[in-house]
Amino acid sequence: MSVISEVAIRPFTVEFPETELQALRQRIAATRSPDKETVADQSQGTELATSRALAQYWASDYDWRRCEAKLNALPQFVTEIDGLDIHFIHIRSKHNDALPLVVTHGWPGSIIEQLKLVGPLTDPTAHGGSAADAFHLVIPSMPGFGLSGKPTTTGWGPDRIARAWVELMKRLGYTRFVAQGGDWGAIVTEMMALQEPPELLGIHTNMACVVPPDIDQALLTGNPLPSDLSEDEKAACDQLAFFYQHIGYAVEMGSRPQTLTALADSPVGLAAFMLDHDVASLALISRVFAEQSEGLTRDDVLDNITLYWLTNTAVSAARLYWENKSPFFATRGISIPVAVSVFPDELYQAPRSWAEQAYPELVHYNKLDKGGHFAAWEQPRLLVEELRTGLRSLR
Repeated sequence: MSVISEVAIRPFTVEFPETELQALRQRIAATRSPDKETVADQSQGTELATSRALAQYWASDYDWRRCEAKLNALPQFVTEIDGLDIHFIHIRSKHNDALPLVVTHGWPGSIIEQLKLVGPLTDPTAHGGSAADAFHLVIPSMPGFGLSGKPTTTGWGPDRIARAWVELMKRLGYTRFVAQGGDWGAIVTEMMALQEPPELLGIHTNMACVVPPDIDQALLTGNPLPSDLSEDEKAACDQLAFFYQHIGYAVEMGSRPQTLTALADSPVGLAAFMLDHDVASLALISRVFAEQSEGLTRDDVLDNITLYWLTNTAVSAARLYWENKSPFFATRGISIPVAVSVFPDELYQAPRSWAEQAYPELVHYNKLDKGGHFAAWEQPRLLVEELRTGLRSLR
């Protein structure tokens, strides 16, 4: 490992004034709700009962200061890269041979998603692992998200973020490292792999982008699929076809993000929009606010939403969809080592056959029994074990 760059890396503390928290509670209390949905399920989106339960807890019992203290207990920094301030958490393991790892969040996530990974990855001997499992951990906030700067010009797509992450890791003194991500984090991580910086040893993804381009195009256009698909491949196509039919939030953010002004004006409106990312996640979070906590808690969900609200990043984060020029799930031609973890409630379950075609250096593939799209958040223990196992050969 080389000496840390002399480019300014500034310590950072999260601290929002009490007046902003009071204003948030006032806005929640003043919410004008829509009428109740006209169906008995979630086919029309976030149900009124869920929004009301969330709002009641948010206004009366939720404590942002607890989240703020949790963040400030970790070493946080800001450094300027390519003209923009990048916020990141950086925890060096006490084990000197730890493998440096940069983990990237997605939408509608933030660094809040990854906080449960910190202890097990950096201090494995205290969390059921061995010293050989240790990672030095870097968790950046993507541009326009949370505590990083907001781009004021165009051009901050996944490829540029990927280059910024490589610069960040080098600036921290790491001459060899690995990368991980889900959702947008998976796409940024794949872009890093596609750019093939010599310092990047390999990647791990929990949202593998392995769909053959012809199949992806057929799913998007409704054209016939190949007749020789395996059962796993047919199932993946069914899942993707359903998702492509219910991706209205991404279409709006990808085409007209500035129109989403309401997300910056109504906290409960923001919450309802963020909750409805995918069917499985919405169902899980709805159960959480019906007091059937599993994987996530009400505080987990509101920590993330409150960070978006206090930083006013709903629209700036949405612009990433507008900036993106890459397909979500189609293959990209990655040649460096890749580890894949497939969670059952992910947007689609990537078949091993497609993963082997997409990643000629596939070093790990595993299907899990539990977990969904926000794996680090919902099932951190399982994802930690996948990272330990999947990246072990790259140490």
